[in-house]
Amino acid sequence: MKTTDRAALDDWYAVETSTDLTTMPLTTRLLGQDIELRRDGEGRPVVREILDDGARGPALPAQERYGCIWTTLGHPNRDIFDIAEALETDRRFVPCGWVKMRASGLRVVENFLDMAHFPFVHTDILGSEPHTEVPQYLSEIRRDVDEVWATNCTFFQPRIAATESSGDFVHLTYRVPSPFVVMLYRVCPTAPDRLDAIALFIQPMEEGLCRAQPVMYLVDKTSTHTALLNFEQVIFLQDRIIVENQRPLLLPLEPRAEIPTRADSSSIAYRRWLKEKGIRFGTTMGAA
Repeated sequence: MKTTDRAALDDWYAVETSTDLTTMPLTTRLLGQDIELRRDGEGRPVVREILDDGARGPALPAQERYGCIWTTLGHPNRDIFDIAEALETDRRFVPCGWVKMRASGLRVVENFLDMAHFPFVHTDILGSEPHTEVPQYLSEIRRDVDEVWATNCTFFQPRIAATESSGDFVHLTYRVPSPFVVMLYRVCPTAPDRLDAIALFIQPMEEGLCRAQPVMYLVDKTSTHTALLNFEQVIFLQDRIIVENQRPLLLPLEPRAEIPTRADSSSIAYRRWLKEKGIRFGTTMGAA
């Protein structure tokens, strides 16, 4: 059943890869509502709700951006967020494919923000023992842009990118531009004066079911497309196992529902931001 959560409805969501959309209709689910996607005769994306009687509702707002089709079931008060790196023509654009997960999309965002799991889940890739400590970093809600940022993050990674085979301490910046999107910026090994940008677009299908696609904008002239894709997919599929085994499936927003540590600074800011927004879909606060 379609949610009544106004804060969730009034946002933009990536729901399909642009290259996969043709004039043949596709069906999927967003916020508990079945929707149909297709291209019209002029190639423009058309998205409609599938009503209870099987009829199609009026066309919903739809945009193509960052290699995906975006839509909303409500009335957003702002446009889709900007990714400045998407405009830099020398970058490699690597969409990594959709992965479905039996978990709240908000849990997926929080897992993406968590550096503490690197040595144990992404062993010998993003982390390794004995380098398990998460050095102190800064988390904040940036009121001027209404986003969550975590800056001054550092962590030892045995393999910092597809181009690298040796480890080093890396500098990371995290950004949450909307509740179901999270981004990572990291110093590019082959161009230290620039940052690679990795975004995770999440389509919340049901409260405890979502699918997500990593999309990368990289400064990398040497790696094959397959190598870049495989590097990210291995990491993401490792995360899927962890996220699907978290309990509860939904994200608790109640104070003291889960005990945070110093390493959870970004999670604390994220949950506080969600609560301020009144997001209920995908949380233990309930979305009905």
